Amino acid sequence: MRAVLIVVSLATFGIARATVQVVAHSCSSLPLTTFSYDRALPLDLRDSAAKTQDGVEIHAISFASPRGGRATGLLFVPEQRPPGVRLPGLVMQHGMPGKAEYVSWVSGNIAHHGAIVVALDAPFARRRGDPVRFTAQDSAEQVQLIVDLQRAFDLLTGRPDVDAARMAFVGRSYGAAMGGLLAAVENRPRTYVLIVGDGGLVTHYSAPGHRGELDGLSGERRVRWLAAMRPIEPIRYIGCATGASFFFEAARRDELVTVNDALAFQRAAPKPIEVRWYDLDHNLGWPAIVDELDLAAPHLGNRPGGAPGRHVVRHEGAVPRVGYHPGRRHQRPSVLEGDQHWKV
Repeated sequence: MRAVLIVVSLATFGIARATVQVVAHSCSSLPLTTFSYDRALPLDLRDSAAKTQDGVEIHAISFASPRGGRATGLLFVPEQRPPGVRLPGLVMQHGMPGKAEYVSWVSGNIAHHGAIVVALDAPFARRRGDPVRFTAQDSAEQVQLIVDLQRAFDLLTGRPDVDAARMAFVGRSYGAAMGGLLAAVENRPRTYVLIVGDGGLVTHYSAPGHRGELDGLSGERRVRWLAAMRPIEPIRYIGCATGASFFFEAARRDELVTVNDALAFQRAAPKPIEVRWYDLDHNLGWPAIVDELDLAAPHLGNRPGGAPGRHVVRHEGAVPRVGYHPGRRHQRPSVLEGDQHWKV
């Protein structure tokens, strides 16, 4: 299906400006310390090389989480790296439900073009049961994920083959929403790529068509869950990000994220931003993935997914550029249908 690139504006959707509401919050009033941790703590990285595929080493990794237990995920490293050359670093976050393996083919393709990628399992992916339990555990796991994502950047910056000045975050759906929260406390990425995201779990379960589970809770349980989740809702935080640009991908026929919620999330982000709308549903296909690769290239200095030559992406506002690293032409993933991930 052909993707349609649209310059985002409220007029595009015939929506009056007043219908998209973003509640302003003072960053100083937000509990940012909730997501703090001691960076001096040992990472205790455990790394096992699982396989090599299409010129990319895939490692199963885990490290000590400052919030307890061990964070797990996958590490993707180009097999052939020029000696002494430091590569861009990227952290990838999957959607809900899901796990790191489900974004492995995207992560592998980005690594194939000259970046080192960490894909983390969300805390709900490390246990059994439903991803959302509508208890205080959801709040604790969301906080843990934000801390663990910061530790993933610690992992990357601690590698001698990673250029700490060329970092990025890519999140899809739930991962995109969490990227908005992460951006308020993690300023090492130069750009955040947020794909089909909304303002967070409270936003999602309050939207028309998705209120069933929330409305089905007892009044007391619903009140407790909202009280635990609202203070850490990502849309409250994304505007506090500093030093990074934002790239949003959204779908006009998205059955999970409403147009209003997508627009509200985008409007809450600080500039510079770029937004691309596709005439697709929530499961954006191959055209959007190519855009992810192309977007990363001018920011990180790796080879874009298209034809050879320097790739230029226009943004709203000034976006710093980095050095260009010659790489290989884009290869389509091994699996395009079905599970759509590399098997590890």
